Amino acid sequence: MILHLHLVRHGQTYFNRYNRLQGWSNSPLTESGIADAAKAGEKLKNLTFAAAYCSDTTRAQQTAETILDINEAAGNPRPALVADMHFREQFYGYYEGLDMAMAWYAAGAPHGAKTYNEIVERFGLGASRDFLKEADPFHDAESDQEYWTRVEGAFRLIASNPDLHDGDDILQISHGNTLLSLAHRFGGPDLDLSERPANGSVTVIDFDTDKPFNEAVTIISYGK
Repeated sequence: MILHLHLVRHGQTYFNRYNRLQGWSNSPLTESGIADAAKAGEKLKNLTFAAAYCSDTTRAQQTAETILDINEAAGNPRPALVADMHFREQFYGYYEGLDMAMAWYAAGAPHGAKTYNEIVERFGLGASRDFLKEADPFHDAESDQEYWTRVEGAFRLIASNPDLHDGDDILQISHGNTLLSLAHRFGGPDLDLSERPANGSVTVIDFDTDKPFNEAVTIISYGK
């Protein structure tokens, strides 16, 4: 079964504005963030969603409800919104809420890399998670393996929905680093992965529920 997943990055939050790491932490949407959600809703209002998913964070839930309000007003049936922790952003542990530049310096400096981009360029995106976990004095931050195990659980949750059918459109509210991680893992060389997709942008992927996860995701469009 092929499902068409429309992954929307949540609207801008105050932590986004202040350039702070925001994994499992909650930060409310700014006025621009509310507008981001409405813009995404207008872009998607002609689609009929068979299901809707988001993380159990307020920024994701508010974005999802805004999109579904617009979608329903356009005459589409409203699916129940499933909020689950498997759809959360990467967990940054001790560094939640910290200035991003400071956090990535703490993670990369022991390895001779001073910025997030330098870590990714020299060691790969997975290493950014492992380095942050090493630097975390409590080691609470997710490792690359811990992260992907949880994310795969989100896809299993979608695949196990007995009410879905081949070709269905699914709304999923996602997060910046998760979208970037999916693009690094499943995208082709033509994708610009220098930055996370903008708040309110839409990434479309096809998810084959019958294949192993490593082969199940095809990116159709990224951060549009």
